[in-house]
Amino acid sequence: MDSSIILTYAIPVFLLLIIIEFLYGVMKGNNNYRLNDALTSLSLGLISRFTPLLGLGFQYVAYKYVAEYYNLKLLNLEEIWVWIFAFILYDICYYWMHRIHHEVKVFWATHVVHHHGEEYNLATALRQTSSGFLWKWVFFLPMFIIGVPPEVYVSVAGVNLVYQFWVHTEHVGRLGFLEYIIITPSNHRVHHAQNDDYLDANYGGVFILWDRIFGTFIDERKDLKPVYGTVKPLKSFNPFWANIEVFYQMALDSYRTKKLKDKFYVWFSRPGWRPDDVSEKYPLKKNDLSNFEKYDPQISNKQKMFGFFQFTMINALTVIMLFNMDKFSYSEMLSVAALVVTLAISNSFMLDGKKYANKVEIFRLFGVLIFLYFGFFTSFIYLILPHTIITFMIILFLSRDDNYSLAS
Repeated sequence: MDSSIILTYAIPVFLLLIIIEFLYGVMKGNNNYRLNDALTSLSLGLISRFTPLLGLGFQYVAYKYVAEYYNLKLLNLEEIWVWIFAFILYDICYYWMHRIHHEVKVFWATHVVHHHGEEYNLATALRQTSSGFLWKWVFFLPMFIIGVPPEVYVSVAGVNLVYQFWVHTEHVGRLGFLEYIIITPSNHRVHHAQNDDYLDANYGGVFILWDRIFGTFIDERKDLKPVYGTVKPLKSFNPFWANIEVFYQMALDSYRTKKLKDKFYVWFSRPGWRPDDVSEKYPLKKNDLSNFEKYDPQISNKQKMFGFFQFTMINALTVIMLFNMDKFSYSEMLSVAALVVTLAISNSFMLDGKKYANKVEIFRLFGVLIFLYFGFFTSFIYLILPHTIITFMIILFLSRDDNYSLAS
């Protein structure tokens, strides 16, 4: 569903626009980028591209089966109205998919990643889940049933998702009459807000019309600045934990509750609901917006520079893979995906200010060397080996800091 080539070729443009927005904010004295938050968003986005690359899930099999056996064959790709109709229909399906992902906890678990960011900028747009393949595809089956050609579907899906990138900004104000028709930065800021008055609103992808029709539209107010993030804060830059945290909490609540009905219902309740016996015994701390503090662990400038250096490797490996996927075997792609994920996780410990971050990175580096010795990453050895050696040297240098020493 999200494997359109449009998205792959849009990635360099996205990164350029993020740099431009950052520089614009600095020049205007209104910069809303933090290195830890931005690197986490970008890393999550790059990691999510391996999901379609590795063919995880069975959405493609389901789409092919429905298109072959239940296709009403009402449409063809040679008429322009079919493309327009498909674009509009995709956005209607997207609205309901998006809305249900906010209203049912097991769906929310695969979407929450996008809302963890406590800054609102173009980098936040790339903060994407890696588990959306589980059931997001179900909502788009009607398009294949009525006969939308696969080429048309992939194209309109790609355009729809690319459109959503630019609305993740605080530097664009209200856009007049367009606020009544399309998703704009203003009404999408509301969607990302955790304020009580802004919750559960503005689900459209391109058009805000569906929210107005189905009663889920909320307008941005001048007297209420959006506070971004989730009501229950993640308080971590770990991409793995970001993807599994709600699943883990649901499993824990289901195990802990004594009521058989609640063991099942916890999975299909609204995101904020928990069994009474569990919430009383194991309360979860939620944000106090009257005294809200963003999660921002203090680390040294050296560590920030190292975190950015590690991200450049994540970016390089992912981009090389995406633009040359036909040149690599499945095992090579799987190996690189594992390397990127473990590198991002290890880097998150540094961004989180964990004292064991250096030890974890040393352990990871030895693992990379072992895999290189046994012939993994053959196509990338001239990139991975120098990076591993340089990283090891930097870690030894950073470890001179008593707070992050290897012996601590």
